Amino acid sequence: MATGARAEEAPVLVAKVSKVLDGDTFTLSGESRRIRVWGLDAPEWNHRGGTAATSTLRNMISGKRLRCAVLDIDRYGRLVAQCFLPDGRDIAAEMIRSGAATEYCRYSRGFYGSC
Repeated sequence: MATGARAEEAPVLVAKVSKVLDGDTFTLSGESRRIRVWGLDAPEWNHRGGTAATSTLRNMISGKRLRCAVLDIDRYGRLVAQCFLPDGRDIAAEMIRSGAATEYCRYSRGFYGSC
């Protein structure tokens, strides 16, 4: 399983997805703060491609139990985390591979190899 540069030391949340808000943000059961997927840049819901990105993420993670390594807290108070599906696949990598979102190079520093 691929892990981020700091994911090994990061606090880890393991919980079921309760709601997908857009192509790079969701909530987990039992966690009041939203989760922002680290290294991922998806179009906002009201921009071109936003509906498709949200749908892709929803289809990928809805109702699944994820493992998320919390790497930061953003200016909106969201937990920024590298998250993994039950089979170990990295959500950001899968979203980038699908074409629904792109790598957020400013923060990922090329971790996913598309910068």
